[in-house]
Amino acid sequence: MTGRLGIDDVGPVIGDGRDPAKAVVDEHVPVTATVWREGHDAVAATVVWSGPDGTPRSTRMAELGRGLDRFAATIVPDAEGLWTFRVDAWSDPWSTWTHAASVKVEAGQSADELANDLEIGARLLDQKAGAGRAGTVVKDAAAALRSRTLPVADRVALALGAEVQQVMHDDPVRELVTAGDPHTIVVDRRRAAFGSWYELFPRSTGGVDKKGQPRHGTFKTTAKALDRVARMGFDVVYLPPIHPIGRVNRKGKDNTLTPAPGDVGSPWAIGAAEGGHDALHPELGTFKDFDALVKRARALGLEIALDLALQAAPDHPWAAEHPEFFTVLPDGTIAYAENPPKKYQDIYPLNFDNDPDAAYAEMLRVTMVWVERGVRIFRVDNPHTKPTSFWAWLIATIKQTHPDVLFLAEAFTRPARLYGLGRAGFTQSYTYFTWRTEKQEIAEFAEEIRDRWDESRANLFVNTPDILPEHLQVGGPAMFAIRAALAATMSPTWGVYSGFELYEHEPQKPGSEEYLHSEKFELRPRDFDAALAQGRSLEPWITRLNEIRRAHPALQQMRTLAVHQVDNDALLAYSKTDPATGDVVVVIVSLDPHGPQEGILHLDLPTLGHDWDDRVVAHDEVTGETYDWGATNYVRLDPIRAVAHVVSIHPKEA
Repeated sequence: MTGRLGIDDVGPVIGDGRDPAKAVVDEHVPVTATVWREGHDAVAATVVWSGPDGTPRSTRMAELGRGLDRFAATIVPDAEGLWTFRVDAWSDPWSTWTHAASVKVEAGQSADELANDLEIGARLLDQKAGAGRAGTVVKDAAAALRSRTLPVADRVALALGAEVQQVMHDDPVRELVTAGDPHTIVVDRRRAAFGSWYELFPRSTGGVDKKGQPRHGTFKTTAKALDRVARMGFDVVYLPPIHPIGRVNRKGKDNTLTPAPGDVGSPWAIGAAEGGHDALHPELGTFKDFDALVKRARALGLEIALDLALQAAPDHPWAAEHPEFFTVLPDGTIAYAENPPKKYQDIYPLNFDNDPDAAYAEMLRVTMVWVERGVRIFRVDNPHTKPTSFWAWLIATIKQTHPDVLFLAEAFTRPARLYGLGRAGFTQSYTYFTWRTEKQEIAEFAEEIRDRWDESRANLFVNTPDILPEHLQVGGPAMFAIRAALAATMSPTWGVYSGFELYEHEPQKPGSEEYLHSEKFELRPRDFDAALAQGRSLEPWITRLNEIRRAHPALQQMRTLAVHQVDNDALLAYSKTDPATGDVVVVIVSLDPHGPQEGILHLDLPTLGHDWDDRVVAHDEVTGETYDWGATNYVRLDPIRAVAHVVSIHPKEA
């Protein structure tokens, strides 16, 4: 407590308030606080907030329940940039008077006994008596309180009536005003919180030649591939590194150390004689071709996201020009990357401590090469293996001139690192969603990413080139549909790696999460059209999920997620609500890819904006059916027909 009144537990505040919370333009951001004082007098609170233009705004906070001293309000930032807010506490003499007067009149106290109370109320009204209709009503109420002829009940009637109470609520008398500490919220553009991502390798878009052999793709063939991605409803196309690939220690197919002459190597082994992070792989095309790709993506409503992998192949120009960027071992060799037992002999990790000024400046330079070519989203490879202070500096520096640039952290790591990167400025992060498979752990995971949304936004990728989880290896097509349904509806931001829609599920070996014939090391042209025509594609389901996401603002939210009870461990249910439109969606997903599951769904109707005994109209966006639902409902899912109900709930009639 730092002032006359107590202001505690303010949110959203990240850690000790050193780092800003996160929001996007037009997002409804709840501000909460505990406000208290000594004695029995009423207290109230106001959130005072301002955007980058510095114009102050003020919103009175509502009390959450009685006797809890918790207050809340919603602010809606309408511009990108750094916003500030504080919670001001104040003594509310009108509420104190209203409560005391009501109780005393109800107890039958006489006019003489109430003389001081009536005059105190009149003096409070005097402070707000002004011109216009409201002023007249307030003056009349003050006059009635001072009347010597009216019965007590009539003297207080106007003052306790709805009209005067509303006036005094909207323009209150504030005493003992105590200003809280200022806090910050960084507000990004909308894509920071809502979007569907599709990862593809440009080099695999070349198809096959007359002999059936893969042809190396180009930016031009990639531009043609974007039409299919756009038809599926994706917003972001993420490209692995597009730079020259090292030849020293190049990996062969399936991660072997003995590449054949035609092996293409890993795109993450960046750098060769043709250049490094500021250069293009010559077989992909020219900068003119890349610019055309970015332009084509925009025309289709897509954004290109590039991989920012700050590491180097042994023949990267940095190895010769900046040996201080690396770690030299006792035998004089440069250390290659390891994640035991995995070894990456084709990659040198950077050392940011030998010459941080030079390293920082060079990383900023190469990143800005792509920002200046129109790239506004970066997926950052293994950020948790670099100093967090570096990322905080790099992201802040770029956002000073380009605030619309977004950064996705590929942070498959411990919570402290994951959330620490979010606090350092990363827009989004990968998560452990891929390995959450049981009902309880998925529900707990959903609530965790909801509760820490101000700190780190979860992007739920169902698979990656590095990760083929066991459930996709053995679950069959229905498991692919289940994981897509969970990712697409649980978080506003989700993603798939190309080949997921074809049910690619063969591991390199039993117990491995590496793909057989991994695209990291070879070209993988795919005939998506043939698979779709033969009914061997998940494209229709992915397309429908993205359609539903765009049609329902509730699915574009994370803060309002609520888990609901289903008496079957193979069925998971949760809902989302859009504060702006009142849109409500309930999702029930089967976790069993092999057979039908049924159970009783227990809806928390008040969470959905209804009373406990209401009946609601529930429309299934998947099957097209409409149900008459109440607080308890029978549900059944069969993976042959549908793995999920995605149900829109009609709003409560006024």
